[in-house]
Amino acid sequence: MRLGHVSTVAAAAALFISSSMGIAVVQGQQDPDKKVAGGGITAKGWQGRVDTPNKQGLTIKDSRFAPEGGGFHLTTGPAGLYWNTEHKAQGDFTVRATFREPKQTYNHPHPFGVFIGGSGLDTDKPSALYCVAYRNGNYLVRMFSGGSTVQVSGKPAPHDAVRKAEAEAEVTQEVGWNVKGDRVECVINGTAVWSANKSEVTGEGKLQSTDGLTGIRTSHNSDVFITNFALNK
Repeated sequence: MRLGHVSTVAAAAALFISSSMGIAVVQGQQDPDKKVAGGGITAKGWQGRVDTPNKQGLTIKDSRFAPEGGGFHLTTGPAGLYWNTEHKAQGDFTVRATFREPKQTYNHPHPFGVFIGGSGLDTDKPSALYCVAYRNGNYLVRMFSGGSTVQVSGKPAPHDAVRKAEAEAEVTQEVGWNVKGDRVECVINGTAVWSANKSEVTGEGKLQSTDGLTGIRTSHNSDVFITNFALNK
């Protein structure tokens, strides 16, 4: 999608509720979640949750989120959300993080990015809106609403702003959000790749509000270094 592409009509056609939060990973990916040795969250002040239900019975302790090099090293088994309660946004704000993926760990790309509007994350009915980037040049916008997955931008779509890399090559993406007035924008590498009115992502079956917790979103079976996470209010 391109900047400003989403209209109220288009959003109404694109938004639909899936059966559970567990469909957050791109459909068609068949590799089972791995269990990461030495898993758990050791980054001070951070917590996380895996997409539920997890068919393999894995938990957040089966991924590893640790401080490293002025940032974080995140190696996932299950897909999940990671946040620090200090990073709560309200009104107009921007949030960004830089993701460095040394190489592709499976036979297809796994995405990573940033979420906003987080609420109920420590319950069985979490809500959050996230934007993620893939090393094949695609991006995706989805949300969780009360524990269910809501398709927002449709299938992963290409955009020139999203950097590409071969499977064995390193790739770095900056992913974030601009929230100002009545608009929300997913920004990747300095370019708004998707935008909408707040009314298109809030309300019944969507987010309660774009206000709320912000944090990190990663797919399953991924390995990424995260730096420069910053929320500016």
